[in-house]
Formats: sequence, structure tokens, C-alpha cells
Amino acid sequence: MAEQGREQDEGLLRVIGTGALGLSVVNMVVGAGIFVLPGRVAAQLGSAAILAYLVCSALIVLVFLCFAEIGSRVSRSGGAYAYVEEAFGPFAGFIASTLFWFGYAAISDAAITVAMVETMALAFPVLSETIPRSIFIVALFAFLAIVNVRGVRNGVRLYVLNTVIKIAPLLLLLAAGIFVVDVDNLVIKEWPSPGEIGAGAILLFFAFSGAESALCASGEIRNPARTVPLGLMLGISSLLVLYVGLQTVAQGVLGPELASNTEAPLVAVANEVLGEWGGKMLLVAVVLAIFGAVSGDMLGGPRVIFASALDDNLPRIFARVHPAYRTPHVAIMFYATVIVIFALSGTFKYLAMFAGGALLLVDLGVCLAVLRLRQRDGLPLPGQFRLPLGPVIPLAGCAVLLWLLLQLPADEAISIAILTGAAGIAYALRAVLRRPAGEPVVPAVVPVETGTAARPARGGPGQPQ
Repeated sequence: MAEQGREQDEGLLRVIGTGALGLSVVNMVVGAGIFVLPGRVAAQLGSAAILAYLVCSALIVLVFLCFAEIGSRVSRSGGAYAYVEEAFGPFAGFIASTLFWFGYAAISDAAITVAMVETMALAFPVLSETIPRSIFIVALFAFLAIVNVRGVRNGVRLYVLNTVIKIAPLLLLLAAGIFVVDVDNLVIKEWPSPGEIGAGAILLFFAFSGAESALCASGEIRNPARTVPLGLMLGISSLLVLYVGLQTVAQGVLGPELASNTEAPLVAVANEVLGEWGGKMLLVAVVLAIFGAVSGDMLGGPRVIFASALDDNLPRIFARVHPAYRTPHVAIMFYATVIVIFALSGTFKYLAMFAGGALLLVDLGVCLAVLRLRQRDGLPLPGQFRLPLGPVIPLAGCAVLLWLLLQLPADEAISIAILTGAAGIAYALRAVLRRPAGEPVVPAVVPVETGTAARPARGGPGQPQ
């Protein structure tokens, strides 16, 4: 483990500030889901949907406060992977990296890319044909890979631009819709049971998934001790205001009809508030929202692969840093290739079922990592973010995540268990194949290849071997 408070030099540039990190959180969460969410929550709770938002807000804040503390202490690349690996060692880190970059990010990106192309095909029917569709997907990820390889600033500028463009239509709808809201539609006529509110909160919790991806580029965040907690809280609070506002406007404009519109409720609201052109604007916003989420993952996802390779858990070639652009170019190209393969093959449909559950496991690992680092290394240093109330918030975060994991369907839970087991077997095989006779599995000094960035080896006092 690196000395607390010291930023490690991985050969990357630290250019991401508080505003950019906050926008990245918004960008990663606001995807196609927001355009159907108001109707689905209303279908469960009607005009009482706001209660689920209040409960969900408390749950989300518990979990991301844990990310804020540990993110201010561990400044190397990889985000959630790095936090788990730092606390529990290479094996747990390898499991976390597999669940995150493959089980969640890559599979989800393949799924939403296909959804984006299917939406675009409504306006451009040629994209419904196999060959043009395949060419478009390959060209899209070639473009995203090139942008991100040519510098982290280019990747940041792209997702910042995407975020502003895709949020603008939602803010316009929110601002215009406030003036036509029927207050009677917001009155809670029938109070739901605690179980019904909990079910709605679970749906909303999954709708906020993706904020974790914003921290994958933690090795390129300026002054992480300050930027990580501020950026996270800025992004999460902005999302809560946006989502609650859109739910209120949708309920206030459509009233009881909202509960029966689970396919495109915000498009229906835009048609009512702005006219036909407003509905078309929201359809374009769906495509922009998906593209923005994918472009954000193209910045964050490869950093998990890069960090895992830097720790010698994946082939060292993925830890290479471009000599001119100082980006993990091999990891970026590999990540783009994996998404393209799954998007073209369609096999993601059988794997995507466990994306949300895989992320819950990673989040649980992060909450536990907060407790582990406090026990092993003491409280955060002055200048780093420190949670109040001792272990109460991390333990509450763990309880929330365990509760959500218990709600997973059996098929999804089995799929996650299979992926976790496969990752464990792969790690064991890697350790056996790489271990020279008479030498430990984890060397005292990690060898550094030309063009790669080094990190301090483990083994100091109080550090796991």
C-alpha cells in the first residue's frame, strides 16, 4: 500500500477536477433508464413515488459516503477495484475487477449500444440491416478508442460535452413542465406499505448505478483527497434533484396516466408540455444519453483493466502507458474490442442479467474496505475525507447492499456466483502458472516493463503480503 496521502505516479496525467468528476457521475448515471423510470416507479407507487425517492436518497448517500472516504485515501487508478484490492489484497481485487469491468461495465455497454442503434434505426432504417449496423458499431468504438488514446483531456472533454448536451433537453422539460403541473395530481391519495416503498427504492437504486464508474480514472484525478468527496457529492446531489424534479413534473402533468405509461413517459410529458417537437427532442436525447454513458465508460472501464494489470493480476501488456499521450492505450483498445464483440454477437443478452448484481457486490466490497482500512491503517489523515459516527455509516451501507442482494432473482444470483467462481479459478491458475519454483506468488518487488507505470510493492509494516 502506498503511504497515506501520497499520490502515486502511474505515468498518467492528473487533469480531472471537481466539476469534471461531478459531471462524470451525472453522465454515467443518466442513460436510457431515466426516460422510462418515472412511469415504472408510478406503476408501483402512484403519486406516492416521491417517498421511494426519499428512501433511495438515504440509501445511496450511505454507500457513496463510503466511496468518498476511501477515494480520498486511495488515489491510484481503478476506482472500486483499487479500493478493494488495497484493503483485502490481490485475490479480492481480481474478483472485484472482473465483476466490475466485465460483469458490469463491458456487458452493460454492449447492451445499451445495441439499444442505441435500435433507436437510431427508427430514423435511419439502414441500421436495422446486419452489415451497416456492424460497420456503425465498429466505427463508433474505433472513434471512442482513438479519442481516449490521444489523451485523457480529450476523453474528459467528450463526456463533459455529452453530459451538457443530453442534460439540456431534460432541464428544458423540467423548467417548462413546472408551469403546467396540476397540483392535485401530486396529492398522495393512497399511502403505500413499507414493503411497496422498499420495492420502489430498489428500482431507483439500480437506476443510480454507474456513478462508481466515474472513479475508475482515480489515477487521473487532481488532489483526490479533496476532489473525490466533493465531486461525488456534487454529482449525486445533482442527480437526486434532477430525478425528483422529473418525477414530480411527470406526475403533475400526466396524473394517473403516468402509471400506465412505462415505455416512454417523458416523451409523453414532452408532447403535452412542448408539443410534438418536444417528443422528438426527447427521442434524440435518448440516443445522446446512451452515447454519453458509453463514452464515459470508455474513459473509466479501461482504467480498471490498467490498474489490475499494474498490480500484476492481468497481463502486463494492459499496463502500458502511451509514451506521447500518457494514456493506457492497450487497455483502451482491448476494452473497446470486448464491447464490440459482445454487441455484434448478441451474447450479452444472456450475460446482462447479472450486471446490476455484480455492481452490488463490488459496492459491498468498497463499504467493507472502509472498515478494513480504518482497522489496519487508522483513521484518514488530516486533509482526507473522514466519515462521522465511526463505523455506523459503512455498516449501514453494508446492510443496505446485503438487503438489495437478497432481492435478486435466483437466476441472476446463480449467474453472479458462476462469474465469481470462474474469476477465482482463473486467479488460482494464473498464480500457479506464473509462480517460479521456490518463489512466492506475489514478488517483493513488482517488475517494471518499458512503457508501463510502476506502483510501490506491498510488504511494509502493517501491510498484507
